[in-house]
Amino acid sequence: MLSVFAKRLIQSAAILFGVAAITFVLLYALPADPARMLAGRSATAQTVANIRHELGLDQPLLWQFVHYVTGILQGDLGRSYAQKTEVITLIAARLPATLTLMAAGIFVEVLLGTALGALAALNRGGFVDRLVMMSAFVGVSAPQFVVALLLLYVFAATLGWFPMSGYGTFSHVVLPAMTLGLLGAGWYARMVRSAMIDVLNQDYIRTARAKGLSGRRVILRHALPNAVLPIIAMIGIDIGQFMGGVVVVEAVYGWPGIGQLAWQAIQQVDIPIIMGVTLTSALAIIIGNLIADLIAPVIDPRIRSH
Repeated sequence: MLSVFAKRLIQSAAILFGVAAITFVLLYALPADPARMLAGRSATAQTVANIRHELGLDQPLLWQFVHYVTGILQGDLGRSYAQKTEVITLIAARLPATLTLMAAGIFVEVLLGTALGALAALNRGGFVDRLVMMSAFVGVSAPQFVVALLLLYVFAATLGWFPMSGYGTFSHVVLPAMTLGLLGAGWYARMVRSAMIDVLNQDYIRTARAKGLSGRRVILRHALPNAVLPIIAMIGIDIGQFMGGVVVVEAVYGWPGIGQLAWQAIQQVDIPIIMGVTLTSALAIIIGNLIADLIAPVIDPRIRSH
């Protein structure tokens, strides 16, 4: 077990290094000049050169990358060009909002997707099945901003049940979480439906029914726990996606998360913040997958033997 954990740590470090290297090269290959953005259009060439020197952008790219990686190993993600603040401080300030939205969004999509997927599987080929699959297709295809604006118009502007934007109370998180949940539930519904159909055809399900167990007990005790195993890995991926910030949703609802921070950084070509958010997202995906690997054997003990 210890050797497996050590192997995963080495793999995680390699992944983070690869993400840092690729992102770093791509960002510095952009035609946009951070020094020019900070100096303004009317700045002289000397002013731009001074800012570039101050930011260390006049150094060789390899030296800049080595310096950046050295800082990461010391827990330093750099300093924002525009805000003149440590990147790790900026991300930490946005982290509570991001974690709140992440947890709420995943809860809604998993709960809704699992229920609909199981319902579709139990009514395979029927009207309910076709309706759920059609709704799932519409859900995964709908643009985020369209769903967000519709929910805002109906439940905030028209009915007045929830605030239009902001952060801090339960009512503020409902509409953003519903937006993410409705969009993500379609994937989970399709996954659970497929897994449930496969599980319901297994011999142990027929044996459980032959022993006289009620249909409800067979579904809840034997079928559903095995059918939800595939979605655990999906949750791990969603953790990283939400940690990176769902920019459109955060923009529509005025949610002060990491995604909003990244969007502002992109507009200002604030490379340290973009790098910091990217690495945070990659780290979240790694942690999410590790958690999924730890939870899966708890749900299905047979995995422990593999």
